[in-house]
Amino acid sequence: VVSEEYLSTQFKKETGMTFSETVRKYRIEKGFSQEELSYKLSKNLKYIGHVERCERKISNTAIIQLLDMWQITPADFYAFDEVYNWN
Repeated sequence: VVSEEYLSTQFKKETGMTFSETVRKYRIEKGFSQEELSYKLSKNLKYIGHVERCERKISNTAIIQLLDMWQITPADFYAFDEVYNWN
């Protein structure tokens, strides 16, 4: 089992920011308050604040909803700078 702390550290090594910092960056760039974004995800009004402070996990479904709402690709969100061959 891989810990959340390990994944966050790896994410930061790859992108220069933690996952929660990336969520906050795009939320602000796209002009959403934490409460507004939580509402659009049909979550508790404090949900995004908890995610941004690493106090709560975010589901894959919520990540997909965010990327769709923000109209960004997973590659942009995760700041992949090279193409991966999954074969």
